[in-house]
Amino acid sequence: MKILINDGLHAAGIALLEKAGHQVDTNTIAQDDLLNKLNEYDAILVRSATTVRKDLMDAAPNLKLIGRGGVGLDNIDVEYAKSKNISVFNTPAASSRSVAELAMAHLFGIVRSLPAVNKAMSLDGVSDFKALKKSASKGIELQGKTLGLIGFGRIGRETASIAIGCGMKIIAYDPYLTEGDIELQLHPVHDFKHKINVKTIAKDELLASADFISLHIPGGQGYVLDTADFAKMKDGAGIVNCARGGTISEDALLQAMDSGKVKYIATDVFEKEPPVDERILRVNSIGLSPHIGASTSEAQERVGVELAEKIIEFFK
Repeated sequence: MKILINDGLHAAGIALLEKAGHQVDTNTIAQDDLLNKLNEYDAILVRSATTVRKDLMDAAPNLKLIGRGGVGLDNIDVEYAKSKNISVFNTPAASSRSVAELAMAHLFGIVRSLPAVNKAMSLDGVSDFKALKKSASKGIELQGKTLGLIGFGRIGRETASIAIGCGMKIIAYDPYLTEGDIELQLHPVHDFKHKINVKTIAKDELLASADFISLHIPGGQGYVLDTADFAKMKDGAGIVNCARGGTISEDALLQAMDSGKVKYIATDVFEKEPPVDERILRVNSIGLSPHIGASTSEAQERVGVELAEKIIEFFK
């Protein structure tokens, strides 16, 4: 089969596909050119850069499979693909740990003023080192704080596992889960195995109870946090978004920060990527990263291998 890898794939995955006898094309085709060229392929593999919508599928009657290297499928019209007997695969487990670790890295950073300090301590020197040190010496610990997870799937649970190890209390809201206790298997460390129950609650209860809120949900569902939601939070709450852009209203978030309702902010994703609203980029205290949640060497290898194995099995 002829397979187009349009957004890149780890070499381990490419090697598996080629060993299985598939013809692999790793030359990226621009989105606007895919309409004329995709019909040359039996399958297309994408990440988040390429979108596969109805018009593209209609223009490619030879297309049999769409693969997504990652979790979210919001850049693919999945139901329409099914209606045209095009199979869609993703890799929901491969990058969970990497995204969870980035969320926690951001959380550690914002409570110790690291974003602002890193910007201030440039090679040009610090104009007032003592003042900078004083302003950054009002950090807080995560231990004993309550982390509210919006979304309690694989990534949410990985985040919970790390946060529990830091001494945080965990609560979660997930519209697809019944409220109650969910048993979470913590990762064994030095042969130590432990399970703990995490309480899943209503969204409004989580907003009112959490010291910090971290999002781990798919995109395409509109704002999950908007003006009314911020009003229900504790004063001085913290927000981390390593999920999808468009799940939080950036206008409402900045207003909540200006009012003091939200004190700590970190985001890996934006409503428009690359960001066009510079306001969120200009706030020194906000932790920023350019949508790199799943971008670790380990995760990319797992994604490549998992996706390749699914494709090989499909075309057998």
